[in-house]
Amino acid sequence: MIEEIIAQYEEQLVAIRRDLHAHPELQFQEHRTAALIADILGQLGFEVTTGIAETGVVGTLRNGSDERAIAIRADIDALPITETTGVPHASRSPGVMHACGHDGHTTMLLGLAFYLSANRNFDGTVHLFFQPAEEDISGALRMIEEGIFDRFPVDAIFGLHNMPGYPVGQVLVKPGAITAAVDIVSARIIGVAGHGALPHQAVDPVVAASSVVMALQTAVARNADPLEPTVVTVGAINGGVLATAIPEEVTLKIGVRTTSEASRALMERRIPEIIQQQAASFGCRAEVVYGEGYRYPVGVNNPQVANMVRDIAVNMGQDPRAVVLPGPIMFSEDFAYFLQQVPGCYFGLGTGNIKSLHDPGYDFNDAALVPGAAFWARIVESFLPVQ
Repeated sequence: MIEEIIAQYEEQLVAIRRDLHAHPELQFQEHRTAALIADILGQLGFEVTTGIAETGVVGTLRNGSDERAIAIRADIDALPITETTGVPHASRSPGVMHACGHDGHTTMLLGLAFYLSANRNFDGTVHLFFQPAEEDISGALRMIEEGIFDRFPVDAIFGLHNMPGYPVGQVLVKPGAITAAVDIVSARIIGVAGHGALPHQAVDPVVAASSVVMALQTAVARNADPLEPTVVTVGAINGGVLATAIPEEVTLKIGVRTTSEASRALMERRIPEIIQQQAASFGCRAEVVYGEGYRYPVGVNNPQVANMVRDIAVNMGQDPRAVVLPGPIMFSEDFAYFLQQVPGCYFGLGTGNIKSLHDPGYDFNDAALVPGAAFWARIVESFLPVQ
């Protein structure tokens, strides 16, 4: 049984995962992580390619004569968060930690490498993509721009994310939209500053901005299609320094998550309208920048590939009702860029009752390492079966 074989490596995998956790690195700075990955892959007999998108690594293993190939991706970067877990393997880098489980993703894929090196029960080519900079900058897009699919052509690509709150090893998948697009909006509400005792001589941007925050929710409640999940989050509002003074301006930072290109276009039109018209109704003016910084597209699973992943989980004995997600995961992922290039599937893997992602107290559950690596092995052997 695959799990029993991979369980032989569990002690090594736990040690690798905890070492990665103790030495987190931010986007495009993952030099130690990349060197560790490359060293392990080389020892296991993989062809190793480094320096893709700065710190990306690809491990390639060929077996048999089938010309088909697949890629499996793990993200390797950490987050600028100060860890509070107190575990012995806690981050040794102040202000940086693996708060999203990329240390676990990397280790599960290395677990697959251990398995494939010793059990070549597949016919074709397997590329393991260890991708930098998933958080905010998009190492996936940079890998594509640097020609990763020209250098490593594949017939399908797979990726996963650990999912706290679900049973360890539970697969969560659906065809179609699987992750949300994200757009960042920056807005300045500009009024006229004045003394708090003389509000009639000022134009108060705080009141206008407060109205904007509430009105923005109507973009979802009264404009978005209820069958296409949409989330608008005002994550930051800043203005003023004194209780007794009306400031000249207030700034807002807004996150917009959509699950179709139609919804995305609607929000891009409607949100600036709401901000500007609300501001004007209070005598203020608004400057809006839509799409500031990074913009990840909707992640769309290929139906045939996603259904194959579902069938693997069901054939393992998982409840079909638990395997199939009722709707998209509303976080955003630059794996969506890969899904725009080749057919593929992104899915969730349960990691038990642990802290939420991006929580400073989060630590990947090592109990998921063997089930995760084993599921990767099943995908390889199902997509590239020995004839």
